[in-house]
Amino acid sequence: MRAAVFSEFGAPDVIQVTDVDTPDPGPGEVRLAVEAAAMNHLDLWVRRGLPIEITMPHIGGSDVAGTVDALGPGVEGIPRGTRVVVDPSLDYDWYDGVASGPELPGKEFRIIGEHTQGGFAEYCVVPAANLLQVPQEISLRDAAAASLVSVTAWRALMVRGGLRAGERVLITGASGGVSTVAVQMARRAGATVFAVTSGEENVERVRELGAHVVYDRTREEWGKQVWLDSGKEGVDLVVDSVGEAVWSQCLKALAVGGRLVTFGATTGAKGETEIRLVFWKQLSILGSTMGTPEDYRRAMDQVFQGAVKPVIHQVFPLEEARRAHEVLESGEVFGKVVVEP
Repeated sequence: MRAAVFSEFGAPDVIQVTDVDTPDPGPGEVRLAVEAAAMNHLDLWVRRGLPIEITMPHIGGSDVAGTVDALGPGVEGIPRGTRVVVDPSLDYDWYDGVASGPELPGKEFRIIGEHTQGGFAEYCVVPAANLLQVPQEISLRDAAAASLVSVTAWRALMVRGGLRAGERVLITGASGGVSTVAVQMARRAGATVFAVTSGEENVERVRELGAHVVYDRTREEWGKQVWLDSGKEGVDLVVDSVGEAVWSQCLKALAVGGRLVTFGATTGAKGETEIRLVFWKQLSILGSTMGTPEDYRRAMDQVFQGAVKPVIHQVFPLEEARRAHEVLESGEVFGKVVVEP
C-alpha cells in the first residue's frame, strides 16, 4: 500500500510517500480502507520530534474515516464496506479516572497516529471499539475533518469549561480546526461568543460561523476591548489553544469567578500569570485534552445532526502529504487540511 511515512524527525521534507506492507488487523481490530485523513497540529509536533517514543518508520494521522476492509480475530457484526470514522483516543477512560485501580497497571492515554501508526495511508488498523458509523448523508471527508477537533472542542467547552446558556465565552485562535468547531458549539449552546483571529477575511469567516463579536488581533488590543464589550464585566469562560502569546490577555478578559480552559500552546508553553489576578478574581485554570468515548459520540452527534460543520481549508491527495504538512505549518490555514488516498 502507499503511505506517507517518516523515518527521522525534522521539517516537512522528511515525509516520503512510498510503498509499505499492508497491515493485518490483530485481535479486536479492524482494517480500514482509508477514504480521508485530516491533519492536526499534533501531526506537526510528532514529525518534529514531540518527546515520545514512536515506531519508525512512522505513519501519522489521527483523524481517519473510511470503510471496513477486514476484521481481526474476535471481531464480529461489522459488515465489510461499513462507512466509519475513528475515535482517535486510546485508553482515555482510564486516563480520565472513569476506570482505575490495580486491574489496569501501566496503562496510559494514547492517540492513534501518535502512539500507533495512523491514517495517512491507503489502509490502517484500529481498534473495533473506536469505530463510529457515519450516516450516508455525511461525507467521509467531513467525518474525518470533524473527528479530533470536535471531541476536543466539546470537552473543553462543555465538560471542563461547563459552559451554560446565557454565559459569555471567548475563543482564541478562532481560525484553527478546533476553534472553528468550538465557535459553532458555543453558539448552539446558547452562549454569547467572542472570538479572536487575524485578518479581515478571517474575522468575517468566524462571524459567519456564529461568533457574535470577533477581534482582529493584528489591529486592536482585544483583551481590553473584550472587557469593554462585555459591559466591563469580562467573560465567564475562555477556551484557549494559543498559549504564551495571549495567556495574560486571556486572564484579564475573565469575569470574577471565570474559568480558563487550555488545550494547546501553539505560540509557546510559558504563559505569564499575574497571580494576584487569579486569587483576587477567584479564577479557575483548567486543562483539557481530547475526550472520553462518550464525549466523542456526543460531539460527533452534533456533526451528524448538521448542527456543526467542519471547515475544510484544502484537500490534498496522499501523494502530496508533504505539501499538506507545509501548508498547515505556514499558519495560514482556516479550518482543516485533509489528505485523501
